[in-house]
Amino acid sequence: MRREIVVHTGDTAKFRNLTDYCVGTGRVDLALQKEYQDQMAAVQKECHFRHVRGHGLFSDQMGIWQEFGPPFFERQQWFCFTYLDRVIDAWLENGLEPFLELGFMPEKLASAEQTLFYWKAHTVPPKDPEEWCRLVRETLKHLVHRYGREKVETWPCEVWNEPNLRGFWKDADKPAYLELYRITVGAVKEILPGMKVGGPAICGGEGSQQWISDFLAFCRDEKLPVDFVTRHAYLGQMPEHKSRYLYHKMNDPEVLIAEMQESRDIIDSFPEYKGMPMYITEFNTSYDPFCPIHDTNLNAATCAALLSRLGDVADGYSYWTFGDVFEEKGIPNRPFHGGFGMMANGLIPKPTLWAFAFFANQTGECVLRDENAVITRRADGGYEAVLWNLCKEGTAEKLELELALPMEGDCAALVDLVDEETCNPLACWHRMGEPADLTEEQLAFLKAAGQPAKKVLTPEKTGEGTKVALTLAPNALVRLRVVPVERSSDPGYEYGWYCKE
Repeated sequence: MRREIVVHTGDTAKFRNLTDYCVGTGRVDLALQKEYQDQMAAVQKECHFRHVRGHGLFSDQMGIWQEFGPPFFERQQWFCFTYLDRVIDAWLENGLEPFLELGFMPEKLASAEQTLFYWKAHTVPPKDPEEWCRLVRETLKHLVHRYGREKVETWPCEVWNEPNLRGFWKDADKPAYLELYRITVGAVKEILPGMKVGGPAICGGEGSQQWISDFLAFCRDEKLPVDFVTRHAYLGQMPEHKSRYLYHKMNDPEVLIAEMQESRDIIDSFPEYKGMPMYITEFNTSYDPFCPIHDTNLNAATCAALLSRLGDVADGYSYWTFGDVFEEKGIPNRPFHGGFGMMANGLIPKPTLWAFAFFANQTGECVLRDENAVITRRADGGYEAVLWNLCKEGTAEKLELELALPMEGDCAALVDLVDEETCNPLACWHRMGEPADLTEEQLAFLKAAGQPAKKVLTPEKTGEGTKVALTLAPNALVRLRVVPVERSSDPGYEYGWYCKE
């Protein structure tokens, strides 16, 4: 397919780029691991996310709620913030502030036996609501003591995770969740009146939009504080299972955007809440941590299409997750296993990392946005573009692009290329025989194979300005920077003596 994209002087386009707002993580105590911290640092070097959100703040792995008692002595209870401090310190050292998710239930506070994941997250209401509120209050008091009220009060606070799913909340009991929100928001505001609190953190599916409507109606009728609405967004349709792996067809990005717009419209239908922020606190292609699409160039191109449009319907969005140190269905035993992360274990970048890096680092005023491109005008008079060629299932067509830009004078086109030939560590690993345990040589090779290819083109000068021609392979992703050039050759140095343009 051939396309010409023409930018004129004075063109503007709508593009709200919130790529760097937040990123997801596995359960929060995994931040105690070195591999986790190394992956976070590597991702932050490229993407500069501002917030991080994960599960399990109050789960037993964090050890905040400590309780001992019968049969040997009377019940004793206290709080331990040792791991909490280490986790928050690790995030802050990497330039990330928490987007707090309040959950799950400590075992000693759980009202039933229901657990989720191999690490046994207790996904039930508290048996004693006042003790749950005390847990919330004491945790916030400690955070204020350690990090300061001014800082902690700016951290968004979300009540629970996906209560519309039976696994995450016993019987998906909506009245029980609304009561949890009532007592929790009261506990938060008692300690930090200025902290922004919201919910209901629902996932998609039948009846999910009604949850948002009922949540807001409850807050309105009960006169409860609510500062934002949260929900999740995944593209996967009904899955097919093969051993522990999951495969499914994907909805088009347009379907997801339409679903998010419906949520936005529900919020705005309440006069009291019209314009209230909506955050997508999880999004990805598949909702399963063993789905091979996450390791592919297709995933990167899909994310590029989403990042170009999510700012139209949300005030922040958070990819689930930054890295593959993640254990909901067990500890991964191979570098590539379909994990959610932008980075595979062993610090191997996946193509999806570059979708986020390219958008997070895009600057300037947007002059064009369409189904293949977001182009901005740089402060130096040049132009910058993120380009992609998303090929849906059953299609694999190259995209030949010609960009016409209103630039005079000498310029150079700097290209960072991610496609299935130039930046595809998954394919390299497959051709190596899919080793479970990498040698140092193999690991070094795969890390290098996960880097974008780089080249510099000399654009064609025309009477109208500058033209750049690019061919995007199926599911290719490109960062293009067309920048002014000032020649400063050393006298006597002749590049053309042996090099031919």
